[in-house]
Amino acid sequence: MKATLQVKQISSDEAKARAFAIRMRVFVREQRVPAEIELDDDDARAIHFLASVAGKAAGTARIVMHGSRAKIGRMAVLKSYRGRGIGEKLLRRAIAKAKQLGARTIYLNAQVPVIGFYEQLGFRAVGRVFDEAGIAHRKMILQKERKERKKELTAKHVLSKVEGSAKGAKKNAQGRPAGRPSG
Repeated sequence: MKATLQVKQISSDEAKARAFAIRMRVFVREQRVPAEIELDDDDARAIHFLASVAGKAAGTARIVMHGSRAKIGRMAVLKSYRGRGIGEKLLRRAIAKAKQLGARTIYLNAQVPVIGFYEQLGFRAVGRVFDEAGIAHRKMILQKERKERKKELTAKHVLSKVEGSAKGAKKNAQGRPAGRPSG
């Protein structure tokens, strides 16, 4: 029988303590990130998620909103639970929540060895590799889905036509409609 995987948005101190314990284990103990920088000021305003398997905490992630931009971060899955789709489910849940909150841009800073994981879920690497806590990272931005891109392009097209019509209605200095040749 397959164990039940759940990903929940959390807010209680007890649930956050479980999420923070996962981060300390993965980032501080496994990856040697300094403990004093793992928990930060963003934790107080972040939206946190906890993944559990059969009631046991297995993974975590958070979203920090910056206006209309959502930064997904602190994605961590305990070693004994990796390879079971927990990271994917956490990421999908975080993306859905960011969209629900009206995020126009969703991004993250991925550790270089796991860029492929994020690419499979629609993120695209941008910019150069940089160091964060002694680990090589690269910024990644979620690509808009085709339907979203098509809506945006259609809206921009309609807006440019409306703006073009307004400009065309104005007369130039010689009294001719703007945009027409003077000859």
